[in-house]
Amino acid sequence: MGAEAHAHLLAEGALDRLPHVADVDVTEHVGDFEDVADADLATVEVLFTHWGAPVLTAEALDRMPRLRAVVHAAGSVKHHVTEAVWERGIAVSTAAAANALPVAEFTLAAILFANKRVLASARHYREVRADVPVLPYLAGHGNYHRTVGIVGASRIGRRVLELLRPLDLDVLLHDPYLDAAEAARLGAELVGLDELVRRSHVVSVHAPQLPETRHMFDARRIALLRDGATLVNTARGSLVDTDALTEELVGGRIHAVLDVTEPEVLPADSPLYALPNVLLTPHIAGSLGNELGRMADWAIDEVERYAKDLPFAHAVGADELTRSA
Repeated sequence: MGAEAHAHLLAEGALDRLPHVADVDVTEHVGDFEDVADADLATVEVLFTHWGAPVLTAEALDRMPRLRAVVHAAGSVKHHVTEAVWERGIAVSTAAAANALPVAEFTLAAILFANKRVLASARHYREVRADVPVLPYLAGHGNYHRTVGIVGASRIGRRVLELLRPLDLDVLLHDPYLDAAEAARLGAELVGLDELVRRSHVVSVHAPQLPETRHMFDARRIALLRDGATLVNTARGSLVDTDALTEELVGGRIHAVLDVTEPEVLPADSPLYALPNVLLTPHIAGSLGNELGRMADWAIDEVERYAKDLPFAHAVGADELTRSA
């Protein structure tokens, strides 16, 4: 893992339990396999990884003949797990399901605040510093039977659907890998993407970053959003055409909650920083602060399962990476 991730995990005490389930010195970290002696790598059976992990090339794996598993204490493994890992039959586990929890919570808050127009109301109150006639000012807003569209039944998308279930919201879902019965089981109506965009008051994006999902929200599709709708993106910036979205937002027709953008970070002169109808955050929806400890806990549980010769609870297969983050 990278030095910054390692230092943060140590500071949070997130690795304290790891020496109880594995032979490891948690004060040491590997940021580059070139810095580790061949003799030490030759003894490694499990790699415990996090953000900033070095890429597992065929050459690196050749130096770890005993390696049997990679346990990632974070989300996507695409940054360091290569085809060579799968070719060698090395098992891979990820704490992506743990990272999905804070993203889903952030999304739920964004949806409820968007329909309630909380940010706009707070801004207006701050500006007038006087009594606000709430009923006429917020006419037409609220969360009762508003339509929410979820794009992608990913780990995060499914958790969002679960959090929405007790609420008086009408939920639409688009996912090309699901049928109507499965969508209904998740508490949503399965529809085409364009229909979802047209009907929803809030559209929340939870699809993976793949070649076929790049700019899935292009100028044409963004134009389908109803007036006053909110687009929430906590997935990847590349899923939305930033220029097309910016044009609509500058016009004030729609709203957006953007935790990710393309590029990330936006240029300093981007109007998205200052627009009143945009909530722009620096990729904070996922695990941060002590939430990294949750991912570490899940990963340490996986190491313990491996030590007991049990299958991983959160295994990842090569085929999954073609349709997941």
